[in-house]
Amino acid sequence: MAHLVSAAFVRNRGLFLPGLRAVREMSSQGGPTPPFSTLSISHPASMITHVELYRPEKRNAMNRAFWSEMVECFSQIAVDAECRVVVVSGAGKIFTAGIDLMDMSSDFIQPVGDDSARTSWNLRRLIAKYQETFSVIEKCPKPVVVAVHGACIGGGVDLITACDIRLCTQDAWFQVKEVDIGLAADVGTLQRLPSVIGSRSLVNELALTARKMYSDEAKTCGLVSRVFPDKEAMLAGALELAGEIAARSPVAVQGTKINLIYSRDHSVADSLDYMATWNMSMLQTQDVLKSAQAAIEKKSPKEVPFSKL
Repeated sequence: MAHLVSAAFVRNRGLFLPGLRAVREMSSQGGPTPPFSTLSISHPASMITHVELYRPEKRNAMNRAFWSEMVECFSQIAVDAECRVVVVSGAGKIFTAGIDLMDMSSDFIQPVGDDSARTSWNLRRLIAKYQETFSVIEKCPKPVVVAVHGACIGGGVDLITACDIRLCTQDAWFQVKEVDIGLAADVGTLQRLPSVIGSRSLVNELALTARKMYSDEAKTCGLVSRVFPDKEAMLAGALELAGEIAARSPVAVQGTKINLIYSRDHSVADSLDYMATWNMSMLQTQDVLKSAQAAIEKKSPKEVPFSKL
């Protein structure tokens, strides 16, 4: 993969920025974007939103603010007509060290409650709240491309398994760390990783031993779809991939994501029925006619001006 986004990616209608400038903007954010304190939000190209985990001095560890800010961020993105694709990455030397134990430990060591039943109810509410931090990524109708460099530990694995497309650098490694701190992973890894990898044996091994998985194994088992030599090349690849998706009909793209997730959790028969119900309205979009006309005229979908959704 070249270190720059390909020239073909720069649309003649000005849809996307030149590759080098866009990648530099993605990798050189000045700090968190207000009102967020743990996230930096930018728009490196038209219709693409970049969400950067931004606590580099803390190895992007997930503190209390992070868990609520991710929900707020992706809830906004879900209804933002200016966004068609999201790229998620981490600032600094690694993607994320996972949960910030120093900041979060009191929530679990000293949960609130007058007795065991009330304590349990409050703890359950807290866990459900933290689960939503990553479920909101999956619920977002916009495809999410995550770009991992360096370490991706604990909560980082929960995060990336909720994303749609996973990329990493050669120096990346992944670790389901929770058993090493005395708990079972409870915000998504144990539920999503089996579907992502497809090997129950490997998932069990990773979750029960907390061993590290390096980029070559991550590619082989399907955790990531591409491996890049370094962070700059990876961000360029992520931006190019996001641009390819953003150039397509948002009706088609968002419908595809929603139905892929539905089919993962339902039978083929139920999924086909849901798809028929979905497309009985979605097929009436002008995007179908525009795309068909472009195909007849031997034009790329990137040359079709699809309306915002």
